[in-house]
Amino acid sequence: MDNNKDNNKEKSDFIREIIREDLERNGSNQEIHTRFPPEPNGYLHIGHAKSICLNFGLADEFGGKCNLRFDDTNPVKEESEYVESIKKDIKWLGFDWGDREYYASDYFEKLYEFALILIKKGKAYVCDLNADEIREYRGTLTTPGKESPYRNRSIEENLRLFKEMKEGKYPDGSRVLRAKIDMSSPNLNMRDPIMYRILHKRHHRTGNKWCIYPTYDWAHGQSDSIENITHSICTLEFEDHRPLYDWFIEQLGIHHPRQIEFARLNLTYTVMSKRMLLELVEKKYVNGWDDPRMPTISGMRRRGYSPEAIRNFCSEIGLAKAESTIDLAFLEHFIREDLNKKAARVMGVLNPLKIIIDNYPDDKQEELEAINNPEDLNAGTRKIPFSKVLYIEQDDFMENPPNKFYRLSPGREVRLRYAYFIKCVDVIKDKNGNILELHCVYDPSTKGGNAPDGRKVKSTLHWVSARHAITAEVRLYDKLFIKENPLKLKDGEDFKDNLSPNSLVVINNCKLEPYLKKVKPGEVYQFERLGYFCVDTDTTNEKIIFNRTVTLKDEWAKISKTL
Repeated sequence: MDNNKDNNKEKSDFIREIIREDLERNGSNQEIHTRFPPEPNGYLHIGHAKSICLNFGLADEFGGKCNLRFDDTNPVKEESEYVESIKKDIKWLGFDWGDREYYASDYFEKLYEFALILIKKGKAYVCDLNADEIREYRGTLTTPGKESPYRNRSIEENLRLFKEMKEGKYPDGSRVLRAKIDMSSPNLNMRDPIMYRILHKRHHRTGNKWCIYPTYDWAHGQSDSIENITHSICTLEFEDHRPLYDWFIEQLGIHHPRQIEFARLNLTYTVMSKRMLLELVEKKYVNGWDDPRMPTISGMRRRGYSPEAIRNFCSEIGLAKAESTIDLAFLEHFIREDLNKKAARVMGVLNPLKIIIDNYPDDKQEELEAINNPEDLNAGTRKIPFSKVLYIEQDDFMENPPNKFYRLSPGREVRLRYAYFIKCVDVIKDKNGNILELHCVYDPSTKGGNAPDGRKVKSTLHWVSARHAITAEVRLYDKLFIKENPLKLKDGEDFKDNLSPNSLVVINNCKLEPYLKKVKPGEVYQFERLGYFCVDTDTTNEKIIFNRTVTLKDEWAKISKTL
């Protein structure tokens, strides 16, 4: 990724200060080496984007390297599908790991050898307690744990049993390998944590070669060491695990990366738990991991978010040691700011109301010039057709308007964008009183939207020529949850009880200008007065589908003015 080095040098936070101090202390011979270590048990979300930008960004900023390492230690939950989706997301965000794609499973043999070293040093033992018993013996935050009755097995017996575990002689859950540390430690992670468990499951990379698998706590720090990582950047929940990682590395006498923790990203109106997101997918509350309502990177990509906007957002929110929650409106502000610069302006009518211009010739047709993007002078212009019968938004007309309603109503004149002034002269209804169509007249002298006599109108409407319009489906996406904090639950509530019933509204028979006839999935446009919309991946030659990316209304801009 081509980052601006001068801008990077200006960044300052506690992690960068630590790295600068380390470089100053160790001299110029140290190369900064970071890693992004996802578990391939789900799709990445916006919280992972923050970590990706940080780890790859630090390596780029300090002239170092960043590895991509999949911590694939649990074959029960991991799939190749997740591996491929993670790689796609990272590259889409603009980062590249070069030839440094690694897997914890690459180190299974080495981790096994490390475990043998600890057993031989009397620092690890095979335990026959089941999961419930281990949990009971562990104790609590206020009471110390109890030593396992198998804790003092001989080194020879532990070596034999561990080898037999590897050879598949025991069923799942019957035995584990545990580190021998301190069952009275105030840090529960140090109370003889599990290093290996028996799982007769096929691994997505190693197949059936292994039936014992390392725990995340055992594999993580040693994998960092094997790869010569200098700075292991983790989220705050791993702070209590750091003494354990240090203990393992010190006992083995191997390279010791420096672990630094930062607060993870939390957003209002969403959840960041992979378990919860998986539940939404599996129980079909959403339409897959890339559902545009999901906080996943793939969902945001499908919705029309740009990688530049996400990177800018992650940079702006900065790094902290304390947990906090970022307003979703702040993220959407960056989406608008980026798309405003590069999305072409077009006209589309979501809820069409037909208008007939009575004094416009039946067989006449014009091509009017429209600006593609006033923020980008190189975007040029396009031609839009104008004819006798048009569509406007239903909401842009009221037969009996209240005060301060300045759009179309009987006898009132408004401007049609890039076209003419029109005035409503008649309203046609069905027998039930529903409006079928409006009859209007236009002023030919106002072509382009200006009156030669200087008269003004208070509203400009978007429109589409009925004869030339293309029909599309538009999916209006909104917040996935109705509460800012979906996890703030009352007794008996489940987080899914806070799902919004209006997070997706599908509108058919939307009318768009013909400029959009040959759109491609992933393209983003600004529908004038309505918002930004992205061409969905479900689009075919027979059916065009747009997803609303974000509205034009910038809530954060309003909030920030009051701060």
